[in-house]
Amino acid sequence: MLPKNTAYLTKLRPRSRYHWRFLSSQTIIGEIEVPFSNGIPLKLSSGRYARFADGACVATLGNTSVLSTVVSKAKQSSSNFLPLLVDYRQKAAAAGRIPTNFLRKELGPTEREILTSRLIDRSLRPLFPQNYNFDTQIVCNMLAVDSTNPPETVAINAASAALALSDVPWNGPVGAVRLGQIDNEIIINPTRRDLEKSNLNLVVAATASNLVVMLEGHANVILQQDLLKAIKLGTKEAQHVVKSIQALQKSHGKTKREYEVQVPIDQSVLDSVRTLSSMKIREILSDAGHDKMSRDNAISEVRQTVLNQLRDTEVDVTILQDCFNTNLRKIFRDMIFETELRCDGRELDELRKISCEVGLYEPLHGSALFQRGQTQVLCTVAFDSPESALKMDTLTMITSGVKEKNFFLHYEFPSYATGEVGRSGPAGRREAGHGALAERGLLPIVPQQQCTTRLTAEVLESNGSSSMASVCGGSLALMDAGVPLTAPAAGVAIGLVSRTDDSGHIADYRILTDLLGIEDYMGDMDFKVAGTKKGITALQADVKLPGLPLKIVMESIQKACDAKSKIIDIMNQCIDKPRQGRKENMPVMEEMEVEVHKRAKLLGIGGSNLKRLYLETGVQISPIDETRYSVFAPSQAAMEEARTRIAANLATERTPELEFGAIYTAKVVEMKDIGVLVTLYSGMSPALVHNSQLDHRKIMHPSVLGLDVGSEIQVKYFGRDPVSGQVRLSRKVLTSPPPGIVRKLDKN
Repeated sequence: MLPKNTAYLTKLRPRSRYHWRFLSSQTIIGEIEVPFSNGIPLKLSSGRYARFADGACVATLGNTSVLSTVVSKAKQSSSNFLPLLVDYRQKAAAAGRIPTNFLRKELGPTEREILTSRLIDRSLRPLFPQNYNFDTQIVCNMLAVDSTNPPETVAINAASAALALSDVPWNGPVGAVRLGQIDNEIIINPTRRDLEKSNLNLVVAATASNLVVMLEGHANVILQQDLLKAIKLGTKEAQHVVKSIQALQKSHGKTKREYEVQVPIDQSVLDSVRTLSSMKIREILSDAGHDKMSRDNAISEVRQTVLNQLRDTEVDVTILQDCFNTNLRKIFRDMIFETELRCDGRELDELRKISCEVGLYEPLHGSALFQRGQTQVLCTVAFDSPESALKMDTLTMITSGVKEKNFFLHYEFPSYATGEVGRSGPAGRREAGHGALAERGLLPIVPQQQCTTRLTAEVLESNGSSSMASVCGGSLALMDAGVPLTAPAAGVAIGLVSRTDDSGHIADYRILTDLLGIEDYMGDMDFKVAGTKKGITALQADVKLPGLPLKIVMESIQKACDAKSKIIDIMNQCIDKPRQGRKENMPVMEEMEVEVHKRAKLLGIGGSNLKRLYLETGVQISPIDETRYSVFAPSQAAMEEARTRIAANLATERTPELEFGAIYTAKVVEMKDIGVLVTLYSGMSPALVHNSQLDHRKIMHPSVLGLDVGSEIQVKYFGRDPVSGQVRLSRKVLTSPPPGIVRKLDKN
């Protein structure tokens, strides 16, 4: 960090001339505290760190601090959208820990980092100007973290303040708070221990005038009225953050930069595009017989026809495409207001056709196929041993209190689901986000189980709301596997089409139930809600407008609750309760008690018996305490085979440990010319005692010593030969040498 009053020179060399520029690092450090109703303030400070960035701010809640920086390029991007990248990174050093991987440093982003990055992105993106297409990067670094205050909302507020203080054009700020519910009381910014007891974990991001920008959370089947109460309170508390950031911006913020915008298109070109395309677009969008592919192909043909007819003009093709897409979006939205119908012929609150099927393949523990319109998801369930639980990384354990998950969902979205060609590889940010949302929607209804449960949701066809279809298919698959769910769950996506007045406020709107892919693209909101008939388990709002009034949020939740109840009724026609009885390939778990003195017989040397049992039968044995063991078998047949093997191991007598230099009684089992073969205990492989080790005198056959099969002799144990590994025994060392012969030198 540079001192407060430092002057230094930078050397620039444009066109072979030297230019010297005087830079001063003298800055004014700004700090402000944000009061919350729970009495624990949020501290925001700027001007101390990362002063080369366009904007930087450190947010601190308790002992959790996050540094957020923003940098935006001065040159406009060639894309027609905002290329915004949000990167949130957890640092092990922030918790006083060292990463436990091989390199002992932070590697690629973890799932929690990806989810938090998406959370920040959705909170900030709607407030950028429509025509601002400059590469922008927001980096959130964890400086310090305690095990009390979760860092997600701290990072959102830090990023909001950094953008507000920077010269990057942005219509913020936003404020974010987390809400919980304990004993029917809503709690502001609950701690980690509070969240363990809470029925709700909701993050609300709102801007001025109580406009909601982002919602994300999960709950233990919370009632609709309790959720609405929490959203209202969260929006109110977020205003404290907004006002504090505005005050900090007024005193320490930079002047917003001026940026180049595209030259307005000539009105005659716009009129030409509208004249050539509007009627054909209306015909396509009013034809309910079109499906996703045929509608897209028809619109593409019209687009190409218009471009060909206007090819002789001097207008760039990219600009013509933008004109066509703008006209298409306007007509699509206007037709919904005019006809109160959607492009597939449905009414505003009508669901697509739904079909369900379970028990698709016999080897699977549970399976289901959920089809909603042209969205198709295949869900499968697999049970495994407790050792297969998903282990969390160190920082996730510290910040969330979760060490491992014995129920998890993996979401897959291959390229063929949309009829495209793409590469297969690890799941991206989108897949991680959708999978986490579907998992949160099902987790409250899945009871605690001894075995680990993995639910996979593979999207085979996609035309909107595949994550909510994964909730529906996952619920069906779990019931097909016999999991005793507390209640079936379903999910639905709610959309919005709005019109604004001259001041930018929403003047009219229509709420769309069960969103299509094109409605998501052309609309203003994608609000996903999952839950049971009784309450809500998960929700996520992706808003494209710079804030939604609370009235629209409340109406959307009501529409979602009505729709998911209808979906559950359809699902119950397929399967309405967990499947009774066991499949032959279902795993089995038992507890086994082994006496302490028999533990070595069960485990074997270095656990060899358990390893052999797992490799040959697939059965896993894990200790519970000193005498009890948990036995997991992939099937009943494997369990029976394991019982037989374990019983045989416990019945065998333990091989005694021989002590070096000890004397043992050996029994002769075979006579040989070179010595005798003896055993020291039953079951032992015979060991040779050579003639040279039987007596001090040189003998040619052991029979001269009166030995025979069945004779018992005393031998001393000298370990094993280091080369051959044979037992080394000796009788000679236990006998006295013969007396020496007296020789006389005098012959007389």
